[in-house]
Amino acid sequence: MDSPFSHVDGTGKLRMVDISAKRRTLRKAWAQCVVVTDAKLADVERRHDSLDVAHAARVAGVLAAKRTAEIIPLCHTLHLSDVNVELSERDGGVNVSSSVIATESTGVEMEALTACAFAALSILDSLQLLDPHARIDDLVLLKKEGGKSGSWGRDVTSPTRRRRRPSEG
Repeated sequence: MDSPFSHVDGTGKLRMVDISAKRRTLRKAWAQCVVVTDAKLADVERRHDSLDVAHAARVAGVLAAKRTAEIIPLCHTLHLSDVNVELSERDGGVNVSSSVIATESTGVEMEALTACAFAALSILDSLQLLDPHARIDDLVLLKKEGGKSGSWGRDVTSPTRRRRRPSEG
């Protein structure tokens, strides 16, 4: 029986996808999430005497993206060309976004999502005393480019609605 899932073999067992025959191409992915909180990063930094919360979060995101294969079972180890993590404060929280680029045989979507998630976790860790109710919401893959399936993007005005590829009509 063939499985519609690439990480499941014909007997229903999990497996790593064989990418040995795939061509290396430029792959890009963008992700985002929101740390929901009433606290401001500057308030956290004042409390933690010279802790640069934003810098720590960006570094955490980059390091996590580089180690995605160690965190998520069945992910391939990739040589990333670029990882970028950006933070922007807003009413009610902090937007966290990431972009990842690599020339590889498989996509970098998990790396972009991992970068966002760990940057947000780093912020959450810093907020524990000021806002124990802080949380992470709306972790989503925004867009990806490259590979056999081509480009894909999400309508950012509706995080849960998928934007169709041109081939889907």
